[in-house]
Amino acid sequence: MLSFIRIVLAAFFIIFMTLFALIYCLFSPRDPKHVHFFCRWFNQLHKLVGLQLIQRGTERVKNAGNSVYISNHQSVFDFVTAPGMLQPRTVSLGKKSLLWLPFFGQLYWITGNILIDRENKSKARNTIKQVVEAIHQRNLSVWIYPEGTRSKGRGLLPFKTGAFRMAIEAGVPIVPMCVSTTHNKIDLNRRTNGVVIAEMLEPIDVSAYTTNDARALADHCHKLMADKIAELDKEVEQLEAQQGASLQAD
Repeated sequence: MLSFIRIVLAAFFIIFMTLFALIYCLFSPRDPKHVHFFCRWFNQLHKLVGLQLIQRGTERVKNAGNSVYISNHQSVFDFVTAPGMLQPRTVSLGKKSLLWLPFFGQLYWITGNILIDRENKSKARNTIKQVVEAIHQRNLSVWIYPEGTRSKGRGLLPFKTGAFRMAIEAGVPIVPMCVSTTHNKIDLNRRTNGVVIAEMLEPIDVSAYTTNDARALADHCHKLMADKIAELDKEVEQLEAQQGASLQAD
């Protein structure tokens, strides 16, 4: 029953946001500032899901300027755990098929995110050039899931090189953002679902890399993020154990 209530409330939340966005963005459609504005709303969904969400590390990117943000991509609950980390004038890259998702797809498009055709490799290569131009001409940062698909409990999947080529060609830093493991953690029928930590890492200067080094840069970032996620998982385990002990003591 609790699961049904949460799903209904989330559906109403997204429908309301979409209708509001259609009006709010009417005079400046697809302006990148809208993405940050609406992500702050999405950030509140962790309360509905029953998560204690710890967000930290954003102070590390205050002076980073335009960047390419990369994050691990676990499940649909990424839309609950990650939005609060998105910085102003940052847009995300998503697959074109998102547009056909009722309400959410239209919200995703009108707020200024970028839809790409992953099935067409020639278009994907052209997209990299267009995004590089947009970073400078429109004063943007971009948010990408370099795994290319949701991991669904398989750990951090190998990275594709597109995000890293973008950063190298644009001459902007890569900023990794890690979220602790959520696989099999969230049960919508459970009142509380424990702790999740989202942490921004230090920006990575790419000035010493060329596009031929994109794979090496991707592998370097993959190791950094895999190690950090393992650290976050241990920290979550300790925090939840402490909270459990406190409840038993009470």
